[in-house]
Amino acid sequence: MNEADWKLFRKRLPEWQEAYMDELNQQYAALLASTGSASDKFWKLEERINKDKNDVGVVARMSRSKMEHNILSLLDEGAITLDDLEGFSEELREKMAFLFRKRE
Repeated sequence: MNEADWKLFRKRLPEWQEAYMDELNQQYAALLASTGSASDKFWKLEERINKDKNDVGVVARMSRSKMEHNILSLLDEGAITLDDLEGFSEELREKMAFLFRKRE
């Protein structure tokens, strides 16, 4: 594990999470503004929130050993893109690109 990558990850994660949660909030607002009964919208929103609150883009277990797993989860969730890894080591960027593309 590259120390510089770990420090950069700790710095960027809160920014990524804030942007991801902002996007989720916009999706929730659209759901609430959609047509349908109030009860249907309420229960759909509750289901979405219960699913989304477990995303790394919302809450992450911070440890060096989980950093790569967290980054891959952020990519899978759409919270970040490979371009967001600019500034990280070439080795980490290549590894994440390989693993992410392999999962698509």
